Amino acid sequence: MYKHILLASDGSENAVRAAKEAVKIASCTQDSVIDVIYVVDFDKSKSDVLHSGSSEAIDIERRKKNSKVIQFLNDANVNYKTTILHGKPGPEIVKYANDKKVDLVIIGSRGLNALQEMVLGSVSHKVMKRVNCPALIVK
Repeated sequence: MYKHILLASDGSENAVRAAKEAVKIASCTQDSVIDVIYVVDFDKSKSDVLHSGSSEAIDIERRKKNSKVIQFLNDANVNYKTTILHGKPGPEIVKYANDKKVDLVIIGSRGLNALQEMVLGSVSHKVMKRVNCPALIVK
């Protein structure tokens, strides 16, 4: 069914809920792989560099943010890999999904209200509109 599942994660509770759905879907096919994508936003990465002592410390901090999702995937005993990308989350997720020809994209919704979504847009909405494969937004 879905062999290459992209799970977009920012380490939030919404990402953990999305990971739960990814595990359910991945368990339907024995050789499925969940590709956990964490995008370091350019704007936030500048601040990280200014407030950190070394690149190793930055890397450790970024991996900590995603640790709940990774722990859940480890506990579920599924095949997964992690990839850290740099840039704006929406476009980077779309580019990666389309370039790698993933079978399914799963992303959590932040739960913006109608006004926030209209003004700011949401990463999940941007991804949903632009990927060339099925996508699932988890609330």
